Amino acid sequence: MVTRPSIRSSRVFRCITGAAGVALVGGLITYSTAVNASPKPTISQVTAQVSKLTTQENKADQQYDQVNQQLVSANDSLKQVDAEVAKDQTQFNTMRNDIAQVAAAAYEDGSMTSMATLLTSATSPQVVLSKAALLVELSSTRYSEMRQFISAARQLNGAQQELKRTEAAISALRNQRKAQAVSLSKALSQKKSLLATLTAPQQQTVEAATSPGGGQTTTHVTDPVPTSSEAGQAVAFAYSQLGCPYVWGATGPCPDGYDCSGLVMTAWAHAGVSIPRDTYEQWAALTHIPLSDLEPGDLIYFNGESHVGMYVGGGDMIDAPQTGENVEKVSLSGSWYQENEDGAARP
Repeated sequence: MVTRPSIRSSRVFRCITGAAGVALVGGLITYSTAVNASPKPTISQVTAQVSKLTTQENKADQQYDQVNQQLVSANDSLKQVDAEVAKDQTQFNTMRNDIAQVAAAAYEDGSMTSMATLLTSATSPQVVLSKAALLVELSSTRYSEMRQFISAARQLNGAQQELKRTEAAISALRNQRKAQAVSLSKALSQKKSLLATLTAPQQQTVEAATSPGGGQTTTHVTDPVPTSSEAGQAVAFAYSQLGCPYVWGATGPCPDGYDCSGLVMTAWAHAGVSIPRDTYEQWAALTHIPLSDLEPGDLIYFNGESHVGMYVGGGDMIDAPQTGENVEKVSLSGSWYQENEDGAARP
């Protein structure tokens, strides 16, 4: 006789198996979550990453300024080339019409048929130059005028080629500027995301160690600089811009904002002194001085010459620090300034 298992014992077995399965699956989920969870970065790790991003931000900002300045120069050149093309085009058209009239009159007398045909089709300098030898051969009676006409065609062709090169250069510079803007925005976004992983006090600690400004503002009163001097006028202007927003690529006026090099360039321009637009060219062009010889109006460079501020005396500097902050007076004793100081220059 075959003994069948009881319905009850079968149900108990299934219940035990189901409970064990749930426990096992739950354990696997917990284990998987623990394995896959990314550990939260430490403050030191965030500090290192933010410092790196700040350097990228400063460099991208100054490279953007460089390209912007090159674009200004290229557009100025474009205006000059446009004017040259227009002048040469007028000269070319006038000479062509004069010679064509002579050829047409001669054609009526039964000569210069080929000359008239060529000149009628020679609507561009390139056509004239391609037929130059034949035109000279056919113009035995007006040799000098034809030589001048061919010279005018050559000049117009050269101006047109220069125009194309200038327009191509402007297009390339615009692409470079766009790339720098993308790089800068990416660095800013990454830095913001990293700081968001920290508490507010931790963020302040990291920013003080990794960024210009970084909470190092000062209310220390410095002796006024006589505005009779150029340096004094530059310092006075910098003071007048306190509170203006930092805007990368900007040169003022307030409230349009400034970036670091835009502020010092505009301040010295206000004093009648022209200095280059970006920090790299400023550092290359200006006279370097020892940090021990600093005077108000001198410029101090940081972070591989990618950041600059204006010394105002008393160990303080006016700086346009970074995106999200305003032009402010800061103490040079701040950790970021101390650790990233490159040197000083005097306009």
